[in-house]
Amino acid sequence: MDDVEGCLACDLAAGREPLPGGLIAETTHWRVENCVGPLGVGTLLVKPKRHVTRVADLTVEESEELGPLLRRSVIVIERLVESHQTYVCLWSHAGGEPVHIHFVVQPVTRAQMDGHERCGPRLQVDMFNAREFPPEDAMVAFADAARPIFADV
Repeated sequence: MDDVEGCLACDLAAGREPLPGGLIAETTHWRVENCVGPLGVGTLLVKPKRHVTRVADLTVEESEELGPLLRRSVIVIERLVESHQTYVCLWSHAGGEPVHIHFVVQPVTRAQMDGHERCGPRLQVDMFNAREFPPEDAMVAFADAARPIFADV
């Protein structure tokens, strides 16, 4: 199944939901996009093009592309954002059900950690609870700046 209507990841990729900044980078099997959640400007999603809900269901070809693409994504982020650390984590649940897997690649600043007095998953939970979504124009500017860097790394 390559496209599932009602799946946010699929709907963003298919243009059924707005994706600020659009597609930033892609490989044969993966897409890189801005995160539409409240995790800050520069947070990227790396997701398979086809609808997959488990890492074990990735093909060999998808698996071979994943590591290098995650590394490239971190390099791009760290060239554009002064982060204290860049988190890479798999998210694959919504409402307690498996959904389209996606890797969240998030620059985390000292200011974010100090402001929430947390780091790691607790910081991410706090950021979601705060519901402070990045401005769309900042997301578009980040995507525009990231595209040429992806082409070079």
